[in-house]
Amino acid sequence: MNAELLEIYSDYLLSSFGQTTATGLSNLLDGELSHDQVTRFLNRDDYDSKTLWQHVKKAVREVEREDGVLVFDDTIQEKPYTDENELVCWHFDHSQGRSVKGINILNCLYHAGGVSLPVTFELVRKPHLYSDLATRKVKRKSDGTKNDMLRQMLKACRQNQLKYRYVLADSWFSAQENLTFVRQELGKHFVVALKCNRTLALTLADKKQGRFVRIDQLSWTGQAPIKAWLKGLDFPVQLSRQVFTNKDGSTGVLYLACSDLDCDQAAIETIYQKRWKVEVFHKTLKSNAALAKSPTRRVRAQGNHVFLSIYAAFRLECLSIKHKLNHFALRAKLYLKAVRLAFDELQMLKCVR
Repeated sequence: MNAELLEIYSDYLLSSFGQTTATGLSNLLDGELSHDQVTRFLNRDDYDSKTLWQHVKKAVREVEREDGVLVFDDTIQEKPYTDENELVCWHFDHSQGRSVKGINILNCLYHAGGVSLPVTFELVRKPHLYSDLATRKVKRKSDGTKNDMLRQMLKACRQNQLKYRYVLADSWFSAQENLTFVRQELGKHFVVALKCNRTLALTLADKKQGRFVRIDQLSWTGQAPIKAWLKGLDFPVQLSRQVFTNKDGSTGVLYLACSDLDCDQAAIETIYQKRWKVEVFHKTLKSNAALAKSPTRRVRAQGNHVFLSIYAAFRLECLSIKHKLNHFALRAKLYLKAVRLAFDELQMLKCVR
């Protein structure tokens, strides 16, 4: 990869407030970089998770700690007007409860010492076409599931010798295969959300005899976590319950499972709160790193633009640390400067006779 082009393109994504195109970048640089050079850059190679690690490794090594956490979550960047392909296709968005057309990205964020850096990612591709017998519509499917991808990403983090203690994820990634892999294969701990219909045994004897009950049918008498055996797991976990009030006044319940039996309720809640960092990262990708602003049509260019948006978000986090401003404050500063320059240019044009 051309390192100079990588920096220039990611700077373009961070400083742009409209569509990001090869022509736009070329015009911005007064033709020093041609439209064709940018286009070739986006279409020449596949910039993947390994490429990301090569560029973030130094920064990660400076902040990593034994008590760091890995946060997993996916996001969908909607692309309703882009032609469908194996990357831009239909995915179920659990936040909306429906399928949307766009690019589905599974991200892994490393958080330690107040710093959040992306360390690996995967794009959900659906290259296989099939006919749905029920609806008689042509649909797409991928080679594996997002849970399969998560375990592969964890293997990559192990290969990169990343220091961390906990893996955090919401209920969509709390499958028993993932939890078993984290605890027994990697020797790490997890704090994950669970769906209310998940079943468990309250004693080892109940587990051996197959006596399992749903989480939402338990009698919670206090705030202390409960030691329990989730169905399908060979080890106990600490189970906690959080009751909270939504903005509309309704009551919600969050069930958390923690494999670290030394954690109390406060510790479990504190650790899981760090999962919110990935939500902030996704908001930055979409609002500050021009994730949706590229009109590229080729699959490779679309995937590479996603990589460059992730890299741009990483660079924004580095700037945030350096200048002690959050991502949105930094972007607001850039925007104000751009408006100021535009305003001054307009005054000069008005003075020309």
